Amino acid sequence: MNKKIYLYLTFIGFIGLLLSCEKDETKAVFLDNPIAPTIQSTPDLVLKRANGLNVLEFKGTPVDPGFQASATYYLEACAKGNNFKDATLILSDTQDLSMKITVADLDGILLKKFPADQVSSIDFRIRSVLSLSSGTGSFAYSSATKTVDVTTYGPPTLALTVAGKLQGVVSAADNKLYTGWIYTDGTPFQFTNNDNGKKYGGVLAAGEISCALTEDGPAIAIPAGGYNVTADINTGVMKMTIADVTIGIIGDAVGGWDNDTKMVYNFTDRTWNVTKTVTAGGIKFRTHNSWAAVNIAYNPAGHSLNNLYQNDGKTDSQNIDDIAPGKYNIKLYLETTPMKVVFTPTN
Repeated sequence: MNKKIYLYLTFIGFIGLLLSCEKDETKAVFLDNPIAPTIQSTPDLVLKRANGLNVLEFKGTPVDPGFQASATYYLEACAKGNNFKDATLILSDTQDLSMKITVADLDGILLKKFPADQVSSIDFRIRSVLSLSSGTGSFAYSSATKTVDVTTYGPPTLALTVAGKLQGVVSAADNKLYTGWIYTDGTPFQFTNNDNGKKYGGVLAAGEISCALTEDGPAIAIPAGGYNVTADINTGVMKMTIADVTIGIIGDAVGGWDNDTKMVYNFTDRTWNVTKTVTAGGIKFRTHNSWAAVNIAYNPAGHSLNNLYQNDGKTDSQNIDDIAPGKYNIKLYLETTPMKVVFTPTN
């Protein structure tokens, strides 16, 4: 009898323990309308190279689902009105809504999607993701969008406006040695430093390929054409050197693979032009009678005259080999995105 009573009391105690555990269990109950995170403030986003090491701070408030929760927060950006279909991740953090990043790091991230040295309207948001240990999955809540005008900066650039187009030469190594291509219609120009506004000019004598540069020097006159320009503004050695840029068409369909035909630059529509008879075979475009620099033809990912490809040193462009034999005015667009070429039949 005592044994039965003992077993009965043990069973009652076990049931009580279960009931007690159920009462003590903390249940995750979502609010009917969880409170999303917010962006409280954004920093000054006129990004400047001189401030590259400065720290920028984006401040926000946390998500409130109605219970104590662990969340991961993502600061994201996209072009204004894109609705974050192609969002760029700026920062992430598990709890801290004071998100910090240097000017240089933010600039580097934004340059992957936005143009350099321009003002872009960019949408920012904070997206929170709650992961529940109960195995019920994750839940995401996003702040309202905050639109900010952001000025990015690219490599150090000496800008110039010639042939009605803003152009520039860049210092990829940030060592005051600038290189790049320019196209000029013969209008004299000065170089303008994008970082500090200083202007540089000089006098290029007829027939010469180099001249000294001076701050606030005279506008430089160069005969109309395309040029590869080197500008050195290191103190004491400031100078400019030019080399004529040639774009040629080559291939067994236009005379052979060892015989470039030079194309002529048209300043009105900014294209390279030539009239050629095309036969069966392949065609490419290149600079300076060499494969070492620019090598343009079909994109390996798909053959289209409206989407040409420049050899990147790893994957070669593919021959344009499907043009019907005949005589054509050939117009090459190198300043469009993507590059393209138009073959117009002519007599």
